[in-house]
Amino acid sequence: MRTITFNELRRIKDALPDGSMHRIADELDMSVETVRNFFGGGNFVKGKSVGIHIEPGPDGGIVLLDDTTVLDKAFKILEEVKHTKFG
Repeated sequence: MRTITFNELRRIKDALPDGSMHRIADELDMSVETVRNFFGGGNFVKGKSVGIHIEPGPDGGIVLLDDTTVLDKAFKILEEVKHTKFG
């Protein structure tokens, strides 16, 4: 389990390049809506719950992540972008 603030989670999502939600969904064999739900979306008709629990608190609230697989993929993409831009 990992703890992160809601605003930090949104900043990570916003830093991802276009197409990242689809890439993560494809690599993890889940719907794009489920990936978006991980980052704070709320489409539970087409997407599934992804084991995040949000509690009131500073910086948008505290988010408890049961499974960090989606977040790990996001960090991997951000590292790739960093290496592409800065060699």
